[in-house]
Amino acid sequence: MSIYRALLLSILILAAPLAAQAKVAVLVHGYLSDASTWERSGVNAMLRQAGWQQAGYLGMSPAGLVDQPLPHKDSDKLFYTVNLPSLAPAPVQASWLQASLDRISRKHPGEEITIVGHSAGGVVARLMLVQHGAGKVKRLITIAAPHLGTDKAIRALDAVDDGGMFGMIKEWMVREEIGDRMYNTLEVSRGILFNLVPPAPGTLLYWLNIQPHPDIEYISIIRSGGYVIAGDLVVPPFSQDMNQVPALRGKSKVYITVQGHELTPNDGRLLAEIL
Repeated sequence: MSIYRALLLSILILAAPLAAQAKVAVLVHGYLSDASTWERSGVNAMLRQAGWQQAGYLGMSPAGLVDQPLPHKDSDKLFYTVNLPSLAPAPVQASWLQASLDRISRKHPGEEITIVGHSAGGVVARLMLVQHGAGKVKRLITIAAPHLGTDKAIRALDAVDDGGMFGMIKEWMVREEIGDRMYNTLEVSRGILFNLVPPAPGTLLYWLNIQPHPDIEYISIIRSGGYVIAGDLVVPPFSQDMNQVPALRGKSKVYITVQGHELTPNDGRLLAEIL
């Protein structure tokens, strides 16, 4: 009799529907931005329209990790936003991102995670993967990310370089042109700006781009211009393509969008299709 019971139990287990595995995405903002940029840009709205639900927000405070769950409908498609110190050097941001991912992974044991990084957030996410490993991350999507750097970072560093005989005069002239607030912001963010200069010996991107990367899926969303749209004026298109990274040559899928550097609802629509 016990044999028949065991056989019946096995049949019932096989016949029972498997629990649906949730899709989990983590959205990482870029320089001079924060977690709210995904909401303000309309990306979150497009994801919700496609059935995604925001499950929470994570950030850091002097007391440690801030984990703010958000009320949401039952869904097998969940996303989180993380708030990083966007003026801090990339390694600092990568450590904060890793702490957030560890917490999210514990919330969703056995489920795969996709990271979506916009602009510098894409570089921070890639640095985190190289330094700390992929863990449960199975896919990295970057949007307009400067994987090969941007000349804008060089110009920003030059603007706040007040050394030399005429340093004080130069500082006064630059402050007059861009304002005290922006000048002070550039000054305190020299670390991340140096991390985003084009690869050359001694730079972060030179080191990062030749390191072994985790064997996960890589997707590059690249900005391009059109007849009436200038395209991305912050990061050149070739720099946004992870296939141009020596360690990832030929490993990234590519999607091209005709728009500027900033996030728009179109990014949400495209992400909903990719995810």
